[in-house]
Amino acid sequence: MSNSVHGHQVMELMLTLGKAISKEDLKLLMHEKFGENACYHTCSANEMTAEELIAFLEKKGKFTESEQGIETAADRICNH
Repeated sequence: MSNSVHGHQVMELMLTLGKAISKEDLKLLMHEKFGENACYHTCSANEMTAEELIAFLEKKGKFTESEQGIETAADRICNH
């Protein structure tokens, strides 16, 4: 059975980096931290791959994008 990880955990992981990261490097970090077979969910979506979660969070405006990659901010993580 695969592990289901909330998108908040991925965003919190990004915050610990303290810098922007490429989407590909974020995907690799997610696989390293949560396992390659992890499944991801959010408050409104379920059963996403790492790539799908990254695209979902980007569409929801959870990232700031720059030449260095993407990053997030603590105030972009909902608290419900």
